[in-house]
Amino acid sequence: MRSPRAARLGLLAACACTWLLAAQGCGPGPGYGARPRTRRLTPLALRQHVPGVSETNLGASGRAEGKITRHSERFNELVCNYNPDIDFKDEEKTKADRLMTKRCKDCLNKLAIAVMNQWPGVRLRVTEAWDEDDNHPSGSLHYEGRAVDITTSDRDIKKYGLLAQLAVEAGFDWVHYESKYHVHCSVKADHSVAVEKGGCFSASGLVTVAGGLQKPMTCLQPGDTVLALSVSGEVVFSRVLLFLHLDTDSRSTFMILSTEDGQEIALTPNHLIFMSQKHKVHHHEYSACFASQVKRGDYVLVSGRDGGLRPSRIVSVSLEERTGVYAPLTEHGNLFVDGVLASSYASINDHRLAHWAFGPLRFFFGLTQLFVGQTTLTVDRQSGAVSPAVYPTYSSPSKGHMDVVHNSSGVVHSTGSCLNRHSHLQYSDSVDGTNVRVHWYARLLRTIGQMVLHPQMFYA
Repeated sequence: MRSPRAARLGLLAACACTWLLAAQGCGPGPGYGARPRTRRLTPLALRQHVPGVSETNLGASGRAEGKITRHSERFNELVCNYNPDIDFKDEEKTKADRLMTKRCKDCLNKLAIAVMNQWPGVRLRVTEAWDEDDNHPSGSLHYEGRAVDITTSDRDIKKYGLLAQLAVEAGFDWVHYESKYHVHCSVKADHSVAVEKGGCFSASGLVTVAGGLQKPMTCLQPGDTVLALSVSGEVVFSRVLLFLHLDTDSRSTFMILSTEDGQEIALTPNHLIFMSQKHKVHHHEYSACFASQVKRGDYVLVSGRDGGLRPSRIVSVSLEERTGVYAPLTEHGNLFVDGVLASSYASINDHRLAHWAFGPLRFFFGLTQLFVGQTTLTVDRQSGAVSPAVYPTYSSPSKGHMDVVHNSSGVVHSTGSCLNRHSHLQYSDSVDGTNVRVHWYARLLRTIGQMVLHPQMFYA
């Protein structure tokens, strides 16, 4: 006879599978049996580049990291592209035009499919990729295998404007309709977190925990309760369920958004933040958008000292590279980081859809409430007092690990080391013997989403 525990786990698995199938069959997007929605592509004009910044800008492909030669250690970072649907010029007969970074290869292969779909019988043609013969200016990304020059196999120059737009759609980080005879495309370095991983906050980001203390992301762990916003607009403490993305060592490009009230939040360009173009009082008038879309003069929501919520105008937007990325998922799907309200989600432009898709995970954690109790807190706006609610218990960190927390003035309230605190988090997969840095469930949802949702919903 099946044990009650096994029955509960079976029910949970069935519910999760049903939820995921519903997401594919009748959720947002075309679903089964429907044709993908088409949209009109606008060709790039000659000399136009996307995005509208220089190639080595942090918002595009990023700075050059040094020339790669056949005798350098970094040569092993390059991969050979043998895609039969791509014509490689390879006039040197050294296969140099087939050598590129993994990200460049992935984008190129996507573009090859788009070209064949757009012009049946026509294939993508690569005239230049990795350069080992010093044919480009110093600092060119061709020397690192991060850039390609492309045409179509029929060499019809009338197609190149649209070819450039297809390259943008394929995920290249910088596309330049450089000449009427070719299109230049480049990508970020493979180790850049912003390339193909989730959106995150920086390691220095502070969250508010019970008692008004602030804890850095490096010390946050599942089971902690952090300041967030409820559906009704009440400021509450929401439990951290897990980390959707966690990498203490990787460097990434962050948007630094500064408000008129002195808050400054750092998050990756593809992370969602709640914003309004005009001064609005009510929280429901703020919509989630990618951080890269926020500009000076826009308004975000910040937490007040009285436990309330108020709008604050963005006075500065900048880019900065930092080390360490953290993406905690809370029960409410949002949290205040450095006093600014942001979503727990990234890469897709619909916060509500993302929160709905993570329903099975919240359901799983909700089940644990039936068996083990832990208290979480809500905030009283008038008195600042907190009241308890029941939630599951999590084991405390190992001996020797102490929280580093700060009060609202930034003064260290208690000290200790949080190094390797997150080594206690368990991931389902590993790469090269280390923990996978993006949670498996987030990977699963992204895979499903790419099959059923329109490409425009994802961060390009």
